[in-house]
Amino acid sequence: MKIQYNMRCNLAQTLNIIGDKWSLLILHQLFTGNETYKDLQDGLEGIPTNLLSERLKSLESDELVLRELYQSHPPRYKYTLTEKGVDLVDVFTSLMMWGEKHLNKCYKQVVHKNCGGQVQHRYYCPDCGSFVTAQELELINPNNEKGVEQ
Repeated sequence: MKIQYNMRCNLAQTLNIIGDKWSLLILHQLFTGNETYKDLQDGLEGIPTNLLSERLKSLESDELVLRELYQSHPPRYKYTLTEKGVDLVDVFTSLMMWGEKHLNKCYKQVVHKNCGGQVQHRYYCPDCGSFVTAQELELINPNNEKGVEQ
């Protein structure tokens, strides 16, 4: 992980992993099924080849991407998301839903596959079985460390 933000904050530390230019788009391409270097390059118009290679290595070292050899001569690899990488689907969806609401031009909408209705975010607490509003959310420090930013 390259350190961009030296803050004791989950958001800052997450951005150290996926917050640089192209990383989220590369992960999203993998999520949509593009697996080879060529597929990724074709799906990411304008990404320099050296930057794509660098980002894939970084994402692999952060355990978000798995690289597998599928051809030995010349060596060719396919890239897949690890479980940690797949867990970013909610981040992709949240960013797309934010874009639907706030961008001047919306390219895609997030809809329910079965009925076509537009979906909404909902927070759920499994401990009490309740849906929770954003106003009812609270960030806590589980380790009770003083001076830790949320």
